[in-house]
Amino acid sequence: MGKTTGFKEFVREAAPYRDAADRLLDFDEIYTAHDEARLTTQGARCMDCGVPFCQADDGCPIDNLIPEWNDLVYRGRWREALDRLHKTNNFPEFTGRVCPAPCEGSCVLGITDPPVTIKNIEMAIIDRGFAEGWVVANPPAARTGRRVAVVGSGPAGLAAAAQLNSAGHRVTVYEREDRIGGLLMYGIPNMKLDKRTVQRRIDLLRTEGVDFVTRTTVGEGGRGSVDVRRLREENDALLLATGATVPRDLPIAGRGLAGVHFAMEYLTDSTKALLDGRTPALSAEDRDVVVIGGGDTGTDCIGTSLRQSCRSLTNFELFPKPPPERAADNPWPTWPRIFRVDYGHDEGVAKFGRDPRVYSVSSKSFIESSDGKLAGIRTVEVELKDGRFAQRPGTEREWKADLVLLSMGFLGPEHGVSDLLAVEYDQRSNYAAEYGRYLTSANGVFAAGDCRRGQSLVVNAINEGRGAAREIDRYLMGSTRLP
Repeated sequence: MGKTTGFKEFVREAAPYRDAADRLLDFDEIYTAHDEARLTTQGARCMDCGVPFCQADDGCPIDNLIPEWNDLVYRGRWREALDRLHKTNNFPEFTGRVCPAPCEGSCVLGITDPPVTIKNIEMAIIDRGFAEGWVVANPPAARTGRRVAVVGSGPAGLAAAAQLNSAGHRVTVYEREDRIGGLLMYGIPNMKLDKRTVQRRIDLLRTEGVDFVTRTTVGEGGRGSVDVRRLREENDALLLATGATVPRDLPIAGRGLAGVHFAMEYLTDSTKALLDGRTPALSAEDRDVVVIGGGDTGTDCIGTSLRQSCRSLTNFELFPKPPPERAADNPWPTWPRIFRVDYGHDEGVAKFGRDPRVYSVSSKSFIESSDGKLAGIRTVEVELKDGRFAQRPGTEREWKADLVLLSMGFLGPEHGVSDLLAVEYDQRSNYAAEYGRYLTSANGVFAAGDCRRGQSLVVNAINEGRGAAREIDRYLMGSTRLP
């Protein structure tokens, strides 16, 4: 795959983001235009591996045919590359933008050199596909007469809906928000995933025959709600793809002070305000912001706060700063746990002259001002000893803050829908359903995505949505041809 000696001739050259100082002035996507010459060269670096680990267990969760479309891009056969890409991935325009690219972490070239820029190539293929008009609606030739309801319109629900619809089933997707997309619409900010890109795919699915119902809570019924038990009775199968939406809280003194918010509450309001053309109800403008917790969500809070012109910004990380290279207990092809500078960190340097992250910090209490408002936060430095965090005496510190965003992950799904169906749970409060089968304890009720596996990646949600669709098709028809 690629040029026989390309991996020896060419170095990794990832596509740059827009200049940090410029992109802080808007919520447009951070990416620059695709450079075909650079992408062709990067495709040439693909090594014709005996075993392409980019597709193995530590690589792409949806088994993308990466070496094949790398080779096709190298040879200038973009339309064929798009066909190979769509064979395994319903939404490469999403993963090409927001996936952390575990495929690159397991790239065989990465043993000795920086890996192939797989994510850049994936994004370029699908963007060119839309630009050239190659991506068009493809409704099924016939209908089976079976009906499936999907609760939740995030990546798992949408992937399942796309696959089930392609098999000829009638699919209706229910979403409690005012727009379809779930995490894709409101959990990821516009500068990382433009909502017109999300809407474009939703419009295609609608043209192909998928029905969408918004502003509707699935639960006990009543105004603005649909009874989930009736929904199950009226459909031949039901898929729960509700996500892991219960955030991990920080129950320390002062938690109830106004100004302490969950990250997703903040990000959702910011994106809604952008799309609705209004001022956000919860803005970081002229405020001292502290983001507690790292990961993609923490970085998105950083990027959003900077664009809203915060006065200052600090990001607390409980764990110590990662090493610059793989540690001995983190060998290839596992995901490299190394120090990275994401877009928000780079923007923090551009705005304030420093990376906003502070490592090995544990929050002890929120500080209340004389008028009863949030004024700051007290912390202490910690260190890992025998797998546990221990406080370092004499390292207590106070930080000024009138907006604190909690970005510490999610505990699992809400149980309002599942309790009504008598769905059983696993030890982590997720819907209990075996991976590969996706069937819950309730007859004809399946589960996929974060609500089944716990908080994870968009690409894992797509994998589960596709897998659940296959099992639902088998349940309905006795056999399945879905991949």
